[in-house]
Amino acid sequence: MPAALDTVDLAQRLIRCPSVTPADGGALDLLQEVLEALGFTCHRLPFSEPGAAAVDNLYARIGQGASFCFAGHTDVVPVGDAAAWSADPFGGELRDGWLYGRGAVDMKGSIAAFVAALDGFLARRGPVFGGAISLLITGDEEGVAVNGTRKVLQWLDQRDESLAACLVGEPTSDRRLGDMVKIGRRGSLNGLLTVRGTQGHTAYPQLARNPLHDLVPMLQALIGEPLDQGNAHFPPSSLQVTTVDVGNPVSNVIPAQARAAFNIRFNDRHTSDTLRSWLHERLAAKGADYDLEIRVSGESFLCPPGPLSDLLSGAVERVTGARPALGTTGGTSDARFIKDHAPVAELGLLNATAHKVDERVSVTDLKQLTEIYGAVLDGYFAP
Repeated sequence: MPAALDTVDLAQRLIRCPSVTPADGGALDLLQEVLEALGFTCHRLPFSEPGAAAVDNLYARIGQGASFCFAGHTDVVPVGDAAAWSADPFGGELRDGWLYGRGAVDMKGSIAAFVAALDGFLARRGPVFGGAISLLITGDEEGVAVNGTRKVLQWLDQRDESLAACLVGEPTSDRRLGDMVKIGRRGSLNGLLTVRGTQGHTAYPQLARNPLHDLVPMLQALIGEPLDQGNAHFPPSSLQVTTVDVGNPVSNVIPAQARAAFNIRFNDRHTSDTLRSWLHERLAAKGADYDLEIRVSGESFLCPPGPLSDLLSGAVERVTGARPALGTTGGTSDARFIKDHAPVAELGLLNATAHKVDERVSVTDLKQLTEIYGAVLDGYFAP
């Protein structure tokens, strides 16, 4: 019998694959090799479309029937200033009980933990365990998310293959491993507001219209009052102005136009459509000449507490001794696509160093997360 998979070793090998979106760097090849050795049938699913980079994806499956799915991504964000790191961002260095590298927590570490947990589960139960397990691994989560999880799900629909439940391994933990399970996410709407005026000399304002003087009260109309107070599962929605741009190099010219960008993270009291209407109502009331471009990254959603969140919470409690909170904070994730296909919840490593210089995970947490994922599998496929 082959030696059991070591979580830390597998995480190191994954980190050493330089898979900055949309590059794969060999990460999916590595996972496919490991999973096929465990008895999984693997499908490589490259997708492309005009205007977006081509991306490779991996879908692996073992067993019969609707599957319990683990979803994750091997792509990572750029390292930033490599000279600012104390370790090679793609070296997978172990130091003082910590594993360093881009993707250590977001989210190659949790992928390694789940695969190692799978190895242990199949060793205990064998290949016939009363169900099916799948892994949906994309290379397009940190990017525009066009050629990744959404298209894999469409491919599954075309094959009439269904998911019974899905665990996403995003780094959800806050202060200690397993202290939060995410059962939903806020939506994200980006707005670009352009206000047009009439260019002129600052000494003759009566002959011009200053677009900044229109833009300021328009922004105040958007931020002057809270969007809502939140609810039992979501914090209050938030509108944050991210930039105001004029591009005026001189001090004696009233500019012809001004722009401002903002982001709204919204809870399930809103949809992007209701927010679009609210924005135009507030802005049009100011009587300025404006355009508003809107891009929606995802709608808010909630998978109410139930069997899946109970299963994850119970596994965390059995391993750590503490029951997690159920939350919806943080950014968007591919759970926003999966929730239309199956109950979904998210549970992973600490998020404190995600996307940062010296991203790292403790060896203890990696091993403990492997135990948690093993307890999830044991509980889901309990005889």
